[in-house]
Amino acid sequence: MITLGQIGLGRWGPNVLRNFMSLPGGRVKRCCDLDERALARARSSYPDLQITTEYGELLDDPEIDAIVITSSARSHYALAKAALEQGKHVFVEKPLALRVTEGQELVSLARKQGLRLMVGHLLLYHPAVQRLKAYIDSGELGEIRYIYSQRLNLGQVRQDENAMWSLAPHDISVALYLLDREPESVSAQGRDYLRVGVPDLVFLTMSFANGVLAHCHVSWLDPHKVRSFTVVGSKKMAVFDDMAGREKLRIFDQGVDFPEVGYGDLHTLRFGDIYIPRIDMTEPLALECQHFLECVRDGKTPLTDGENGLAVLRVLTAAQQSLDREGERVVLQDVAGT
Repeated sequence: MITLGQIGLGRWGPNVLRNFMSLPGGRVKRCCDLDERALARARSSYPDLQITTEYGELLDDPEIDAIVITSSARSHYALAKAALEQGKHVFVEKPLALRVTEGQELVSLARKQGLRLMVGHLLLYHPAVQRLKAYIDSGELGEIRYIYSQRLNLGQVRQDENAMWSLAPHDISVALYLLDREPESVSAQGRDYLRVGVPDLVFLTMSFANGVLAHCHVSWLDPHKVRSFTVVGSKKMAVFDDMAGREKLRIFDQGVDFPEVGYGDLHTLRFGDIYIPRIDMTEPLALECQHFLECVRDGKTPLTDGENGLAVLRVLTAAQQSLDREGERVVLQDVAGT
């Protein structure tokens, strides 16, 4: 049995707590938050849960094997570092940290201590994303040309982070996972229509060495609630729509065909069938939490380990630099020590 301590019971924390409480092989012994009302709500749902406003009580508890960090992004580095130094495994929500140097330090510390460090890049555990990855790796879609994603909604405006840092980690993590590589450069532009200095709209583009482009559109100011990913390949195309009910993934047998022997720019547009694969859906958060427990128990490297979190953090940092420079292209190699 893996014993956990969790810090952070804000908007997302209760969902993580619910999953860890319901999974076999683990239990949350203590929860920490500065908001005593949030602690009281957690205690009312789980009467045996010990609650505290002092993080040190979690760190000093010898029964706690791992710390789950679901607090604000600005606290991730300090809380994760303290837990690792105390010999606790760490599950930390995205982003891993706010600075590349901080992320590097956490990865190095976890490695030195022989501990599991896992970042909450939730979509990589989504059954539809896993199936999409399998289609790409099998060559079903052919050579990938480009990817674009949309993560849009009206509301949920935050003060401590912009829309890119809040929303784009999801899509960046998926793009890097599907393409199995990091981009060479990043560019981003955005606007702060709702709150001065906090962009609520961002267009982010990643350029890869193999010529692939990945574009992310994120916003808190949009009439549509959209959570979608489109992958265009040389053979087929795919759309992952997380807002769809059961048909979350569609494969389009469409494209442009060129004859092996021909003249000039002769080509044929292909409009084939649309295939909707059956996907047995399990809540991605449950799969993510179960994966963390298994990695701690078996000593396995998490799918979204510290290195994975660091890769996403490098893209976010480069994108922020580009955002500050009105879309100037930023090479990822230049942000290695930021």
